[in-house]
Amino acid sequence: MEAVAKLRNVPTSPRKMRLVANLVRGQKVTRALGLLKFEANSGAPKIEKLLLSALANWQQKNEDERIEDANLYIKEIFVDEGRMLKRLRPAPQGRGHRIRKRSNHVTLIIDTKVEPLGSKAAAKQAAETMSPEASADAAPKKAARRGTKKSTETKAEATA
Repeated sequence: MEAVAKLRNVPTSPRKMRLVANLVRGQKVTRALGLLKFEANSGAPKIEKLLLSALANWQQKNEDERIEDANLYIKEIFVDEGRMLKRLRPAPQGRGHRIRKRSNHVTLIIDTKVEPLGSKAAAKQAAETMSPEASADAAPKKAARRGTKKSTETKAEATA
């Protein structure tokens, strides 16, 4: 289930904000928060606050789930150009230079990541969500497999 958060009319240029957005795009939420906390760019605290807002929105939609178990990642983040304030700065010989004070809109979407069935991450995720009784049943099977592997190795060594 995805959650959306929007930040509008941020008084920085879209180009500067896109640098930070590209840094966290596709990252897990915990990693993105760590990156944003120590990023020197001026847009990082604003995107960090937006990410925390998206987390709160996700938590409100999914009250029965824990954030730590959800495997959340930043599905989509994009920065659009906002309104532009136009000002005049005095220049030599009675002229005026135009100053464009840019702003931007940031949209952030987070979602739960579902791993493909055959991958190692999916097996790890299934093992974490498995009940304690089922995991206790699975443990002896692994031990039995290891035992048979050792016995075949010793047979091969004995014949050699």
